[in-house]
Amino acid sequence: MISSSRSSAPTNRPVDQAQGLRQMFATRVLRFVPVVANSAAAPYGGVVLERLCTAYGAMGLHTLVVDASEQARAPGELAQFDLSEGVEQLSPDVSYLAARGLPLKYADTRGSCSAFMDAVADAAPQCDVVLVHASASELVRVFGDRAKAHNLRPLVFSDDRPEGLTSAYAGVKLMSQRARWMAYDLLVCALPQSDRADAIAQRLAQCADSFLGVAQRQCVRINPHEPSSLDPGARFIELAAGLLQCALPHTLGDSAFDHLVSPGAALPSRMAPVLN
Repeated sequence: MISSSRSSAPTNRPVDQAQGLRQMFATRVLRFVPVVANSAAAPYGGVVLERLCTAYGAMGLHTLVVDASEQARAPGELAQFDLSEGVEQLSPDVSYLAARGLPLKYADTRGSCSAFMDAVADAAPQCDVVLVHASASELVRVFGDRAKAHNLRPLVFSDDRPEGLTSAYAGVKLMSQRARWMAYDLLVCALPQSDRADAIAQRLAQCADSFLGVAQRQCVRINPHEPSSLDPGARFIELAAGLLQCALPHTLGDSAFDHLVSPGAALPSRMAPVLN
């Protein structure tokens, strides 16, 4: 009797498109970066977000900006029920979600809004980086629970005025007390001829260290009047890359795969993201 040479071991071939996508993106991870809104330097929030998007676009990454700051647009009515309805594609590398007030709709009985991250990931599974721009208190609600065992480092920004410094320090203080985030990066938005920008950065670093025990890891100065399309400098690229290293990773869930295979959904442009 001739024995078969074929192995009886089961194969891992996908039986349908959904299973194939699950295997393809089994280790696909989005990276959530907290960006602390500065109420006193609000006009520069958009500048900071645009510069980060440019830097990540240069790395071949697609960025979703989730703007939940007080100055953001109110979300559309449909986005209240399905976040994907509020995601706008601004360019091949950038998407935007107006999310003012949305995180609190996902609050649980302990006040945590971490479920908001699941909803965002499900709404935009094709993205690589998610910038969450919100107040310090809202960022703690969204990131706090899941960041406890992670080396999270938020991005803080200010202009070169005392009011901007005060608002930035208040955010650093709140995050250190409520979430024990003991390090941050800083962007100072100021004209090249400003003689106060460096002093603002130094003062914030000194106060954070002396009164809170918080470290200012890196400080970069940017000119807010330069076009955001300009290639970012080496120091800015280094800061942006460092934020990704300390970002909160989030693995896509089943509902994200359901979105990918739903009628009319666009499949991701890369089989595997650059960072994975």
